[in-house]
Amino acid sequence: MIRVVAVDLDGTLLRSDGTVSPRTVAALRRADRAGARIVICTARPPREIGEIAAAAGVGGTAVCANGAVTYDLATGAIAIVGPLPLDLAERVAAVLGPALDGVGFAVETGRRALIAPGFDHVSSRSIVRVAVASVSALWAEAESCVKLLAWSPAPVTGELIARLQALVPEVTVTWSGGKGMLEISAATVSKADTLTRLCAGWDVPADQVIAFGDMPNDVPMLRWAGVGVAVANAQTQALAAADRVTASNDDDGVAVVLEELFPGGSGVVPAR
Repeated sequence: MIRVVAVDLDGTLLRSDGTVSPRTVAALRRADRAGARIVICTARPPREIGEIAAAAGVGGTAVCANGAVTYDLATGAIAIVGPLPLDLAERVAAVLGPALDGVGFAVETGRRALIAPGFDHVSSRSIVRVAVASVSALWAEAESCVKLLAWSPAPVTGELIARLQALVPEVTVTWSGGKGMLEISAATVSKADTLTRLCAGWDVPADQVIAFGDMPNDVPMLRWAGVGVAVANAQTQALAAADRVTASNDDDGVAVVLEELFPGGSGVVPAR
């Protein structure tokens, strides 16, 4: 029986235009009616997911900032469960700066993003950005840190992530799809780590969890869940980590699987 449905947002649940299809909303509601918990697991901070969750009809607890933050969608309560110490973030930036041409840094606090000069990542999202005068001001002005963001003109590849990870083994370097943007979290922080702790609190073992994703930051979650599902448009690392591949995000891949799992609320995983 599947008791928890853990689902990434961008590139997985959301279509390329940023919306949730009516078919997917119906499938999520069917799973919810059958008694499954729907848990959004995203790289986005809490402030960016309330409207999406409402459109998808999803409540409960969300895992945000790649596992560093939990967010109660009903009450708006935010808990930082995996902080990145600012002194460590500063040391990591000092190492990565010379290793990436044209790199700029930002600090995600969980409530806002502090942006230093050179961080030229462009996003269509409604991000609460606060410009600071210098990289050193990031560490002085941040009240907390849940992710260090590094942007450079260089394309993000698996080889680049592996090279940078070797330079800074005390943190986790990953990528969730932003062009040129790397995300650095505390070494023990991931979507999988926080989802594991939530499920333990609900007395739900991994084999009763299905997880959906598309990017390298989803890989630990896909591997941990009893069933890991990658959408067809997923990156190579996510495809390799998954137990099965469904249709793309634009072809309602999450809904395809949930309709199989909960045709009448049964929740039994179909044979692969």
